Amino acid sequence: MTDSATSYRVLARKYRPQTFAEVIGQEAMVRTLSNAIATGRIAHAFILTGVRGVGKTTTARIIARALNCIGPDGAGGPTVTPCGECVHCGSIAEDRHVDVIEMDAASRTGVDDIRDLTEGMRYRPVSARYKIYIIDEVHMLSKNAFNALLKTLEEPPPDVKFIFATTEVHRIPVTVLSRCQRFALRRVPIDQLVEHYRRLAEAEGISVAPAALGLIARAADGSVRDGLSLLDQAIALSGDAPIEEGAVRDMLGIADRNLVFDLFETVLQGDAAGALDRMDSLYQGGADPLMVLQDLLELSHFVTRLKLAPEAGTGDPLEEGERERARPLAAALAMPILARAWQMLLKGLEEVQAAPAPAQAAAMVLVRLAYVADLPVPADLVRTLTSSEPVRAPAALTAEPAVDRSAGVSPAPAAAPAIGGRDSRGPSLAAALPVVHAPAPLPASEAPPSAELDPVPQSFAEVVALFDKHREALISSHLKEHVHLVAFEPGRIEFRPAAGAPDNLANRLSELLIEWTGVRWLIARSRVEDAGAPTLAQEEARRAGALRHEVAAHPLVQAVLETFPGATIAAVRERFVAADAATEAAADDVGDAQSDDGTSAGEDGS
Repeated sequence: MTDSATSYRVLARKYRPQTFAEVIGQEAMVRTLSNAIATGRIAHAFILTGVRGVGKTTTARIIARALNCIGPDGAGGPTVTPCGECVHCGSIAEDRHVDVIEMDAASRTGVDDIRDLTEGMRYRPVSARYKIYIIDEVHMLSKNAFNALLKTLEEPPPDVKFIFATTEVHRIPVTVLSRCQRFALRRVPIDQLVEHYRRLAEAEGISVAPAALGLIARAADGSVRDGLSLLDQAIALSGDAPIEEGAVRDMLGIADRNLVFDLFETVLQGDAAGALDRMDSLYQGGADPLMVLQDLLELSHFVTRLKLAPEAGTGDPLEEGERERARPLAAALAMPILARAWQMLLKGLEEVQAAPAPAQAAAMVLVRLAYVADLPVPADLVRTLTSSEPVRAPAALTAEPAVDRSAGVSPAPAAAPAIGGRDSRGPSLAAALPVVHAPAPLPASEAPPSAELDPVPQSFAEVVALFDKHREALISSHLKEHVHLVAFEPGRIEFRPAAGAPDNLANRLSELLIEWTGVRWLIARSRVEDAGAPTLAQEEARRAGALRHEVAAHPLVQAVLETFPGATIAAVRERFVAADAATEAAADDVGDAQSDDGTSAGEDGS
């Protein structure tokens, strides 16, 4: 092995920032720390949060150098520009300073480790101005370890500083967070990453195509270190030759962006065979099927942004070059189509990740997406079925101008009956809506004697509602589930209890109804087998089944089910229902027969 191979340092270590001025993408944090050090308002504990590779540990070491720097002449104090020449700056940069203790909380998580650390705080710094403890991945500490740290963290010695770094700040107890000055390091923007990598490539004497730098910066996802690792890999891949875009694409397993546009257009034209051919070409060319779907997902998002905000992507060097290709798609594709494509691709990503054969799973996702491209969106289907217009596929990418359906469902023409009306197309959906009956008022002689009393229920449904009003949920449940009503009139209830009804149900009903209404109630239990109407719960289930059957038979619903194969009726909800139809139906079934003059049996002796 050559000396150059053994002495090589990766770019992430070789070009690690040594001063605040070299930190990129964290201007707010750098400005705050610089002002704090310059004015002497230095906190005793800092916590640095953010995704991997944005500079948390690097910033912690810069803070340690800034606080302990003594300048080239040995007479300096804390400074925002460490000299890099004094003994402290050199020792900290080489990770060998005795007063700067770095601890990896991922490997030292226990309370004993923290106790050893706090024991060392009893002694003054050996040579530096401050003893600084840098704890990386601090969220990995155990609960007891955090508790052992709390008291020292709140009242540390004056010459001790803590600097914590974490990628999962939500796992740190709030009692610790409240004792620290917190800085959230943000992802570094793509344009800053591109410029940073360009400067480093020049310093290394490496020629890199701008498009290749853009791909590396996008793949870095805001992490400086991740991008430097990819740049190292690209340099090794290309050898002494310039790094080209194609080489980086092959290395990352991503497809050419123009080919992704072609695939996106093909699949949304409903050309399943063409989409499979393009996908196969990409796969044979080295593209990862998962990355292809990811690219399609990003493209659908970008096109949607362009449709809503025509200036989207301005300033991004990668998206800026794609705007001209994406703008016609944004104009042609309706918002419901884009939203449907996003949902299907998002679901498809999960399937490809879990599938034993990712290429086959990705192909099936494209087939589904191409198939639904020929189907109308639900809003258009409903509008068409309620009018005389023929059903038309979206055809968003054909020569025919697309209709922007993002505004929603247009009102039906005046000549077309509304959904729920009755015409030659079939039965009315509104036929299942219950008729709301107004209960007959009590005679004046039976009016409640006190304004605090409840009105006397005129039906069994009102009895159940009264128990719901007074929050007697258990008894109300028994009335619905375990009571077969035999007869009812105000002041008298006869019922057959079902299995599960409590033995004292009749007595309890009588006591509470007398208390709430001020009227004596006679509650009787029938001993006749199979006497009484179905329970309210049974009646509700029967009615729901009948309603579902009626809705399923309606031509409009059948047309929707035929247009969208595999669709099912998930639920049936009624509109404009002002009362519980099931309880009223039960009351009508078991109530006493009306007399010829229209009065009920309970009114004869009033």
